[in-house]
Amino acid sequence: MSNLKNTITLLRIPFSIYLMPIYFFALSQTSVLSTNKSIWVFLILHVLIYPASNGYNSYMDKDTESIGGLEKPPMSTKQLYWVTLGLDIIGLCTSLLLVNTVFTGLLLVYIVMSRAYSSKLIRLKKYPILGFLTVFIFQGFWTFWMVFEGVQSGNLHFFSSFLPYAAIASSFMIGGAYPLSQIYQHKQDAESGDKSMSMLLGIKGTFYFGTVMFAIAGLLLYYYFKETTFAHFYVFVISLFPLIVWFNLWMAKTLKNRSAANFKNLMRMNNTSALCMNGCYILLTVLNHTDLFQL
Repeated sequence: MSNLKNTITLLRIPFSIYLMPIYFFALSQTSVLSTNKSIWVFLILHVLIYPASNGYNSYMDKDTESIGGLEKPPMSTKQLYWVTLGLDIIGLCTSLLLVNTVFTGLLLVYIVMSRAYSSKLIRLKKYPILGFLTVFIFQGFWTFWMVFEGVQSGNLHFFSSFLPYAAIASSFMIGGAYPLSQIYQHKQDAESGDKSMSMLLGIKGTFYFGTVMFAIAGLLLYYYFKETTFAHFYVFVISLFPLIVWFNLWMAKTLKNRSAANFKNLMRMNNTSALCMNGCYILLTVLNHTDLFQL
């Protein structure tokens, strides 16, 4: 029973809340919402695929210190590996049967890249630039595109609109947040033989890099909303104001005292980000769909 409890813990299912903004953003930009497909895409990603990715990463890393969402992770066992494999297979089969083939193909690539990121054989995460680009592309642009194809299209019309700008902006948001998630793990990453993007940038550089990434995301969204519904850009700015304030306070505090770059402060930022961004994109979903969902 203890192994099973540890396995479930290391799947870090609650951590999916920090990955939900991309789902809700893509959902908000569809022209028609299918209730069934919206639900199935959400469940496939947040109950099956993301936990499988979290668990596989934990199995490979054998973390002994705090990781995203877990301050004191338990020890992983072989059981965790088989559970993650089972979740991925169930996710792919479900998507093929209940969503569409385009979504399933994009999902398969996402799973392969997620495994390549953590696998001891390939281990993209040990290379700062490759690891960063993997997360930048696949947790941002790719996920936005994947959700859109799953919920609405399934026919690759995504690229005949302004939607790629929103998807690229999502990558820059992820690109700003990702090195910050590594900022307290330099010692642990070094012991594992990995060199994270945050290690490459340094603590100060990580904050400056994040500032640039977030600014580029804001400019891309300004252009996107200007070409679609500009009033929604104000919703975005107002919704994210608490996050902007906290990020700058944390940066100022850390630049004075490096010990502020710790797990506790990161989780405060993650929680603020999840609340602000999920709230923003859920509101945009409501604003963009007066009927909300169509069967």
